[in-house]
Amino acid sequence: MSDIEGTAAELARALEENAALRAELDETNQGVLALYAELDQQAEQLREVSELKSRFLSYMSHEFRTPLGSILSMTRLLEDGLDGPLNAEQLKQVRFINAGAVELRDMVDDLLDLAKIEAGRISISPAWFDLMDLFSALRGMFRPLVEGAGSVELVFEDPPSLPMLYTDDTKLAQILRNFISNALKFTPNGKVTVSAGMEDEGHIRFSVRDTGIGIPEHMLGALFEDFVQVDSPIQKRLRGTGLGLALCRRFAELLDGSVGVHSELGEGSEFFVTLPIKLQPGVSDDGA
Repeated sequence: MSDIEGTAAELARALEENAALRAELDETNQGVLALYAELDQQAEQLREVSELKSRFLSYMSHEFRTPLGSILSMTRLLEDGLDGPLNAEQLKQVRFINAGAVELRDMVDDLLDLAKIEAGRISISPAWFDLMDLFSALRGMFRPLVEGAGSVELVFEDPPSLPMLYTDDTKLAQILRNFISNALKFTPNGKVTVSAGMEDEGHIRFSVRDTGIGIPEHMLGALFEDFVQVDSPIQKRLRGTGLGLALCRRFAELLDGSVGVHSELGEGSEFFVTLPIKLQPGVSDDGA
């Protein structure tokens, strides 16, 4: 075979291999396009499922609030004795009903907040406020609970000289209320301490420390996820959605901040939220 014939044969083989490779690439491209189409379809289905879930949670929460409000109003009327005085046992039972309705209302509120956040309809309203005013309001809110318990001391440490804050004080108060409520629930005896201080030049850290039962180390990483609860004998006696800490994380993120926890089993826990002193423009825009 001459050199020319050999070259022609090699060229023919190269052309055949090139054609085979092109056909393989075309087939691969078609497969990739089909995969993209399937992923787009699945993403759309996930968006629809997420929207349906948010609508269901919102609808359910709104529908539950009306009868719960009626139950709470009736129990208050009974406790006040407007239809006649109650004996000790009747008063005890009415208070059980009231406590159960309050607990259920809190669960409904958590679900409604979750639905609003996932639908992008949560409103953030930043304003300047003094930290001492926030601590005073929280102290007054929890005083009846602490005085009734008797075995747990709730302490609000006087903060150092701190600047005014520009953020949504309602959302911050909701985060701290959740931290304090959890600390009181999981501290049978001892102390819960609320404090605040500068994290750095532009951020303030709010901390709630307790001397309670503590949290196992393997649980810490998932605490701020949806529907996660600590596995403990105390938790088994308490009902809840497991959404409180997850909502704290989401509220903190909406305020351009973050949450965290340190804990040692049997020694107590510290939950904290770090927020910028001034919420930047644009961060507070809601998705409505």
